[in-house]
Amino acid sequence: MKNIALCLRYDGSRYHGWQVQKNDITVAETLEEAIRKVCGERLRVVGCGRTDAGVHALRYCANFHSDTRIPMERLPLALNSRLPDDIAVLDAVEAADGFNAIGSCIKKEYVYKILNRKIRDPFLEKRVCFYPQYLDMDLMCRAAKAFEGRHDFRAVRSVGTETKTTVRTVHWCRAEREGDLITVSVCADGFLYNMCRAMVGTMVYASYGKLLPEEIPELLEKGDRRLTGPTMPPQGLYLNRVWYEGAVGDMMARN
Repeated sequence: MKNIALCLRYDGSRYHGWQVQKNDITVAETLEEAIRKVCGERLRVVGCGRTDAGVHALRYCANFHSDTRIPMERLPLALNSRLPDDIAVLDAVEAADGFNAIGSCIKKEYVYKILNRKIRDPFLEKRVCFYPQYLDMDLMCRAAKAFEGRHDFRAVRSVGTETKTTVRTVHWCRAEREGDLITVSVCADGFLYNMCRAMVGTMVYASYGKLLPEEIPELLEKGDRRLTGPTMPPQGLYLNRVWYEGAVGDMMARN
């Protein structure tokens, strides 16, 4: 039996997140149905993380075990013929037996996109967060830098998924502006529930003086969610990059 890893891209606008659920359409459920039709097997796919309803992925990794004889180079086209237009399999490789899309992940990068101008763009409605109030980039960049390093991030997570520890390492957190579009990039060894969106909300608060960027390390130490910024809307969030070792790492790097 093969352990097959896929690199996916999807628009999460009409899905209730990645994880299979009883009463809502999800990305995993849709992918599993495509695999059933192509490979003739009912199986479960393991994803590299739980993206929420409305959140997108530019690069996402999932794996499953199958006896399919379809060559890896043909599998993406075969699956895409059975998938809706808002999900695409970009690549497929045979992974090591012990590979697991979530357990083998080294680090991930999310990006959050904010359209910061007075007039909204209807073509970007489900792909950016529209924010008409002016955002100070200097303050946002200083706030972003304050999140870097190893901290307890319980002050910027929502109650939901249980986890053994709320300590994570943020390798980088950056904010850049190009015209009216602000992009926040956050790379970490793991993310808590709504962590990235709450970090961006805290940066937004800092940008117009509701808190000082230099206060963020102290707020993280206090661990009180009420003291940090809001959880930003989901449509601005994208899983951008995922890192692995070996053949799967090579696949993710080339896509």
